[in-house]
Amino acid sequence: MSYLYVLLAISFAISALGWIYFIYFFSIGYGFAISALSVAVAIIFHDVITWPALLLCAVLFVYGVRLGLFLLLREKRSASYKKILYQPENTTKKPVFVMMMIWIACALLYVGQISPVTFYLDNLRGGLPVNEWWMWAGSIIAALGVVIEMVADAQKSAAKKVNARRYVDTGLYRIVRCPNYFGEVLMWTGSFIICFGSCCTVGQWVIASLGYIGIVYVMFSGARRLELRQTETYGNDPAFQAYIKRTPLIIPFVPIYSVAKHAWLKG
Repeated sequence: MSYLYVLLAISFAISALGWIYFIYFFSIGYGFAISALSVAVAIIFHDVITWPALLLCAVLFVYGVRLGLFLLLREKRSASYKKILYQPENTTKKPVFVMMMIWIACALLYVGQISPVTFYLDNLRGGLPVNEWWMWAGSIIAALGVVIEMVADAQKSAAKKVNARRYVDTGLYRIVRCPNYFGEVLMWTGSFIICFGSCCTVGQWVIASLGYIGIVYVMFSGARRLELRQTETYGNDPAFQAYIKRTPLIIPFVPIYSVAKHAWLKG
C-alpha cells in the first residue's frame, strides 16, 4: 500500500495551510486536501479505475473545491463569520508541539476519509473479487450528500438575505437544524460503505473506520458549537425554543434534539 504514503504526503502538504492560520487546518486546508487527494487517487489508479469510482472521485473533488472556495469567500465577505473565525481560541498562538499534533491528526484523518475508494481500486488491481454494486451505491449516496449540502447552504444564504438576524427554519431546515452537516455525514457514509464490497483486509477496515468515525465526530462537534451559539443568540425567543424541540439537530427523523451537554464533543 505504498500509494498511501503518496496520499499522506499530499494531505500533509495541503493541510499545512494551518500553519498560516490555525483554523485553516480544519477549514480550507481540509477542503483543498480532499479535492487534491481525489485527483491523486484517480491518477494513481488510472489503469483500473471504474466509472463509479471515477464518479466518487469527481464528487469528492467538487465537494473539496467548493468548500475551500466557499470558506475563503465567506471569510472575505461575512462580518459575522469573521467574528466567529477570529475568536480568541483561534487567534491565540499555539505551542509548536500542539500545532504539530493537530497537523499530523488532520493529515491522517483526511487520508482515512478517502481511503475506501483507494482500497477498492487497489484490491481490484490485485485481482480480488470486489463488488461494483457497492461502489455504485456509495458513489450515488455521496453525490446525494453533496447536493443536500449545497442546497442547504443556498437556502441559508437566501434566508439570511431576507432577515440576517433570524435563525433559519425554512426549506431543509424544517426537517433538520443542520442539513449541511447531515449532507456531509451522508457523503462520507456513502464513501465508507464501499468497504463492504472491496474485500478489505483488517488493516484497511481499521483505517477506513477511523476516518469515518473521525469525520462523524467532527460533524457532531460542529453541530454542538452551532447549537451553543444559536442558544446564546436566540435562546429567549419562544418560537426558536419550539423549533429546536421539534426539529432534530443533525440526522433527520432521529430524535436527537441537543448535544450541548456532551462536553466530550468539544472540538
